[in-house]
Amino acid sequence: MRPSGRPRRRHGVVVIATLAGVTAALALGLWQLDRADQKKAMQRAIDERGRQAPLVTAALPSAAEPPAPGLEHRRAAVVGRWDAAHTIYLDNRVMDGHTGFYVVTPLRLAGRDEAILVQRGWAPRNAARREALPPVATPTGEVRIAGRLALSASRAYALGRDAELGPIRQNVDLAAFQAETGLRLLPLVMLQTEPDPLSGADGTDGLRRHWPPPAVDIHKHYGYAFQWFALAALILGLYVWFQVLAPHRAGRAARTDESPDEQRHA
Repeated sequence: MRPSGRPRRRHGVVVIATLAGVTAALALGLWQLDRADQKKAMQRAIDERGRQAPLVTAALPSAAEPPAPGLEHRRAAVVGRWDAAHTIYLDNRVMDGHTGFYVVTPLRLAGRDEAILVQRGWAPRNAARREALPPVATPTGEVRIAGRLALSASRAYALGRDAELGPIRQNVDLAAFQAETGLRLLPLVMLQTEPDPLSGADGTDGLRRHWPPPAVDIHKHYGYAFQWFALAALILGLYVWFQVLAPHRAGRAARTDESPDEQRHA
């Protein structure tokens, strides 16, 4: 009696599924390693830009130029006057474990007819009166601001598009804010890292500036790669166990259980 072809077809399906699973897991693991290499290159670029001399007011791009990724994370020291009338407060921002606002104000650049949006710092929110704005000292004269350049202000998750036009907002879009205010805004945002000189009675503006470093998350990709490679090894190990080792052990056990007469007639 010839053996049925069904076990052979089933075995072929198992082989194909195993090869597909192992190949997919290995490919995803290699992709995560490639992402880690990209993140390492990004971290090197960030470190290099942080070591470069700060950009001065005249060296910043004009409002008509497209965003310049090469300027992201560069240090800058600019001079100008605050446009306090257009200060906005980005809601639901956390710093040092507390929820409050990111205070954002345009800075009209000295010697230029343009402005740059400055994320000045964090201020607490009034828990009893959530619509109340925090007191922020804003000098009226010319100031020198030091900070780090970014392509956009901090963004938080929002349902739908931002429709609010008041001082408290969830997010701010540079193009929309430029159209709203009539200011010629640079295609960059500055994260202020030092307090305004002589802003308040105590010589500071009372804002916190514990900005987190740019998230690169290299180790996360190594962890994902390990998981995918471990899954590939698991799939291969299960195939070897159920398709090779287990049948072989079952055959040996069956031969061991046969009587001597059955073995002679086999």
